[in-house]
Amino acid sequence: MLDKREWQARAEAHQRRVDVWVGPHLDRRQAGTPHPVEDFLFDYYGYRPGRLRRWHPGAGVVLAGARGYGADYLDTDGGATLDVDRLLAKRRAMVEWTAALLSATASRQGHFGCFGMHEWAMVYKLPADEVRHATQPLRMPPEEIAAVVERRGARCSHFDAFRFFTEAARPLNTLHPTRERQAELEQPGCLHANMDLYKWAYKLSPLVPSELVADCFELARDIRTLDMRASPYDLSALGHEPVPIETPEGRVIYAAAQRGFAERAAPLRRALLDLCRRLLDGVRVPTGARPCAAPGD
Repeated sequence: MLDKREWQARAEAHQRRVDVWVGPHLDRRQAGTPHPVEDFLFDYYGYRPGRLRRWHPGAGVVLAGARGYGADYLDTDGGATLDVDRLLAKRRAMVEWTAALLSATASRQGHFGCFGMHEWAMVYKLPADEVRHATQPLRMPPEEIAAVVERRGARCSHFDAFRFFTEAARPLNTLHPTRERQAELEQPGCLHANMDLYKWAYKLSPLVPSELVADCFELARDIRTLDMRASPYDLSALGHEPVPIETPEGRVIYAAAQRGFAERAAPLRRALLDLCRRLLDGVRVPTGARPCAAPGD
């Protein structure tokens, strides 16, 4: 049980934290000036800013003195708590799938030799008007980008990156990821697998404490920055100097950063996996819980 002062302080701290990301995103959206790094998590993952701001304590916690906290909550004699049984009735299969994926990924050694070639493969031999971030300049002519891709190849194990490869680039990848093979191929060195911890966290929300969702968002945001710095785009005008993975020096920088992200991701992956296992083992709802009254009742 969290006393009222504690959970209100945590809710306010969470909103202050995420507003640093949410506020500028909403301003850019209103102005029509998208940012390829800062807006990516909102646009690609599709979790609404308002939901990211909303604080939840996670499963098995009672918010002392709360009433009508939300439709996913039950009122108890002491406060409000998540209706875990009802949520799991709808999401059990998703929780089981997520647990299996996280467990399989965590069991493997990380690989650090891809050097971010997935972003290069997404523009390989593509007409200029079809490039995904066409508002940003490329660091070199298309024929030089193609030469880098052909010289280095690609070693992408992540389906949701591979599916954006151009048709011409796909045969150059050493693997052929599919959605069905995702749990078989995911590995903890992959930038996109570690970014996706944010996706699994918010998909499990509100069963996940919002602080953990925000931790995963922050990691994904930092990874996206490296992702685009190592891409063929030139984002120096936005304050992001390139990591030139076409050079030996750039690849050393990239691999070191990739290892650092894998180390940051490991405890977040464990936390999400532990939560999934607790849910599947049966987190108990406090005795006497009943559906929340509407706010103000």
